[in-house]
Amino acid sequence: MKKFTTLKLARAGLIAGLYVAISLITFPIASGAVQIRLSEALCFLPLIYFEAVPALFIGCALSNLITGCALFDIIFGSLVTLVSALLTYFIGKTIKKTPLKIILGGFFPVILNALLLPLIWVWCYGAIEYIYPIQAVLLFIGQSLSVYALGTFMYLGVKKHEKR
Repeated sequence: MKKFTTLKLARAGLIAGLYVAISLITFPIASGAVQIRLSEALCFLPLIYFEAVPALFIGCALSNLITGCALFDIIFGSLVTLVSALLTYFIGKTIKKTPLKIILGGFFPVILNALLLPLIWVWCYGAIEYIYPIQAVLLFIGQSLSVYALGTFMYLGVKKHEKR
């Protein structure tokens, strides 16, 4: 890994801040049964920047803290984001072709959130277990929209800007 510079620290702060701001602004559609957390579009940034990995973790933790999530949800939900960001970073390092990088880069934020967050919610909020498959499917749809639909455009825009 390259040296962590002031620019990288500033970029990480910006990414974390954007994640929190977008999450709070869009809170009405980012909570409830069908979640479309538009800030998840930023989950493609670890394909480009390592500093996006801790930034997404911190942004997610702060968003969950500010919106009043249970402590277990804040901790483990944010850890799901951290793991998916790390896996996305490694995809960015190993895959060179942009279409495949986009497909695989969004896989972890979508799948890990869809499979693990409903389990965390069952534990934290006492949801009935049979709701898990329904919530997993709804979260998969919401994450796919945020990560793939919005994240792809964001990723391509950032990559285009990086080349300049």
